[in-house]
Amino acid sequence: MQRRSPYPYWFLLPAGTIFAVFFLVPTVASFYFSLTYWDPFEARFAGFENYQQFFSEPFLARGVMNTLIFAVLTSGLKTVLGLLLAVLLTSGLLGQSLLRSVVFFPVLVSTIGVGLLFQELMHPTEGAINVALEAVGIDGPGWLTNPSLALVSVALVDVWRGVGLATLIYIAGLATISPDYYEAARIDGATRWQQFWRVTVPLVRPATTTVIILSLIGGLRLFDLIWAMTRGGPGFASDVLASVIYKQYQAGFWGLSTAGNVILFLLIALLIVPLALHLNRREADL
Repeated sequence: MQRRSPYPYWFLLPAGTIFAVFFLVPTVASFYFSLTYWDPFEARFAGFENYQQFFSEPFLARGVMNTLIFAVLTSGLKTVLGLLLAVLLTSGLLGQSLLRSVVFFPVLVSTIGVGLLFQELMHPTEGAINVALEAVGIDGPGWLTNPSLALVSVALVDVWRGVGLATLIYIAGLATISPDYYEAARIDGATRWQQFWRVTVPLVRPATTTVIILSLIGGLRLFDLIWAMTRGGPGFASDVLASVIYKQYQAGFWGLSTAGNVILFLLIALLIVPLALHLNRREADL
């Protein structure tokens, strides 16, 4: 029996090395340091005390709930708006190439820059949004100062910033659909809405799966936009799990914050892996 040559596997070495250095090693190190009280000079083993202390945080439940609300809200809006924009921008609309660039542009802007910009635009008295509303006789709310609106306001900004990527993914998905399907639907007398619902939506399901998974992961681990706009406030109204972890790090509880990062990693894995398997299984059944 001829022995298989190891030569092809050498091509995996560069990517495998990068994956090990930048993912496997930091992940293993995080699990270790989450079991210690550590600083730059020493690490003392603490067992699971960091995890016990983390779960006893008084505002942890609020942070977890805000994280889930934020992730589901932003993922849902990016999925729906991304699909609608993609259909619009592939319909032969006048100037659609320019509009595609306009839709995608916010994706290229720094998240911190977007956060600081909208922090000014949403100022309760001097922000451009409330000034414009006041000009037409509407008393604008405290977008970032009202505890009931702060998290939703940040979520809407995140949707504005990220919907361009969802649109791009959907445009690529729409490009793979053969025009023959639409021609057959028109011959059968299908309306435009029926063509969209019965042809477009099922056939872009792979793109939908990608958008949902990427948006959920981004929403679950988002930190920079929330920190730039509200710092988790007012009070703890817009605190998410990532901002709770960062506040612990700021306070000098480095082992505790590392345990929080491990918990966030496990939370994302427990939510995303089963969801991805379910969505991919539904694709295979088509």
